[in-house]
Amino acid sequence: MALFRTFLFAPGNHARRVEKVFTIGADGVILDLEDAVATAEKPATRPLIVAALQRPRNCLGYVRVNAMETPFCYADLVGVIGPGLDGIILPKVETGAGLQAIDWLVEQLERERGLPRRSIDIIPIIETARGIANLSEIMGAGTRVRRCSFGAGDFTFDANVTWTRNEAELAHARAQMVIHSRANGLEAPLDSVWVDIQDIEGLEASAQAVKRMGFQGKTCIHPGQIPVVNAVFSPTEAELAFARRVVAAFEEAEAAGSAAFQIDGKFVDYPIVYRAQRVVKEHEAIVAAGRAG
Repeated sequence: MALFRTFLFAPGNHARRVEKVFTIGADGVILDLEDAVATAEKPATRPLIVAALQRPRNCLGYVRVNAMETPFCYADLVGVIGPGLDGIILPKVETGAGLQAIDWLVEQLERERGLPRRSIDIIPIIETARGIANLSEIMGAGTRVRRCSFGAGDFTFDANVTWTRNEAELAHARAQMVIHSRANGLEAPLDSVWVDIQDIEGLEASAQAVKRMGFQGKTCIHPGQIPVVNAVFSPTEAELAFARRVVAAFEEAEAAGSAAFQIDGKFVDYPIVYRAQRVVKEHEAIVAAGRAG
């Protein structure tokens, strides 16, 4: 089970940052070719990213390419797809047809370079009003996509929305992300970055809120954000203890011919058991990856 609690953005053209970024404790690192890299430096950054992805690491390695409407997207994909790459972050996705085109291109590059079919993950970022409006089409496009990500910065600019600290104005878009992901058989989505690096309390509140809404993780822009977000999206000791009790009690109850019972005055049936099993599985994945605590 791969972990998707935290994905840390890092500029692909900053060698010193790239060297350290894979050791910070994020579940995944996104080497950026888009917003963090100046136009003139994009071509020279692609081989730097390829080299960085060949180094030993214990987390996922993704690349954010430029949007498909730009002159850079095709060359980005041709330049970075190969061994060592776990996935592509595709920004500003607005249509199912556009996503299908990128999926097709990635598949051709996989075949050309001897990679297993659909071994390169694609995570679309939904970050415009048009993208939100077309979520059903995008998520039901029949591509390799297993999860999407929300981009609040570009979305609020595009929709002329004021991005406030409590983020109430983002609730509708986020809810749509969760609903359409589930309706189309995708995993829970990843949430947007928190841009105020100094506001750790705000970051934690944002992460807690989107976790309650059904997101599985959050993208980050600073190493100091990783421990906070990892903690929010990891089971607490109390949650894990209760989940283990539910799983054990269910096994006993089911063996006795019952599928519903009570623990601590709380009614337990299949949905509660399935959630408890998920909590245990998430904890085991975190421990296996060596990123517990």
